Amino acid sequence: MQIELVETFLDLWETRSFNRTAERLSVTQSTVSARIRALEARLERRLFTRSRSGTEPTIAGLRFEPHARALRRAWTEATNAAREAEAASLTLRIGVQHDLAAARVGEWVTALRAALPDASVYVEADFSQQMCADLISGGLDLAVLFTPRPHPDLHFETLGEAPYRMVTTGEEALEAVEPDRYILSNVSPAFARAHAALHPTLSAARLSAGQSTVIAGMLAALGGAAYLPAEMAAAMAASGVARLVRRAPVIEQSVYAAVHLRNRRRAPHRRMVALLRETLLARG
Repeated sequence: MQIELVETFLDLWETRSFNRTAERLSVTQSTVSARIRALEARLERRLFTRSRSGTEPTIAGLRFEPHARALRRAWTEATNAAREAEAASLTLRIGVQHDLAAARVGEWVTALRAALPDASVYVEADFSQQMCADLISGGLDLAVLFTPRPHPDLHFETLGEAPYRMVTTGEEALEAVEPDRYILSNVSPAFARAHAALHPTLSAARLSAGQSTVIAGMLAALGGAAYLPAEMAAAMAASGVARLVRRAPVIEQSVYAAVHLRNRRRAPHRRMVALLRETLLARG
């Protein structure tokens, strides 16, 4: 059986849309339809029904789904084993939440390379939802993220908390922060809830961003106030660009390590997570 048929089935299971699956797999809709027909022909069973209300799995599709996931896991493990047998080193692909990309990542990667000297390391910054999708598809080996996406193929561990502090280019008192000149940090749903509970008026700000580097740039250009990662806030205060807001509470953002379930107990992945705990969120 071609693995592309299984991959297409599982993607369609998630999207319930032939058009959306075609976009996600970078193929045409007719290719998606052909793959599903080919899989149905092999199984001699109809796997999906299509109607005006959408695409839904049949009973056969419901029963096949967990086996399809097992097939994909087995295929990924087999291909990884074959590649690692010929490769001189292990390749580790790591995703890091945008707001954490500048916070001690260099220190962590240095420790990782010392612990796994034969490994090749690739690191990219991204958002939580996309990193979870990349872990499922095999595009990443490990992700450091803010928002876990529950999935039967993913394993999450809490690493700690990333503190955020409010800075301002104007008056230092919290009472002086003006909603019209406030930039809302929207780094995660959990952060947004905590912020709304502490600052309901400021949470209605009309200017917002999901990356702290963007917020810092807007603060420097436009002025105002915003929450930034504590280290970034301290650096802006030390340089005189902004000041820490008095009496503004610190907001703690939970940070998680995520791996595919098949890698949960593998030695390189356990070592990566252990080093993350020691370096990435360590506070001086």
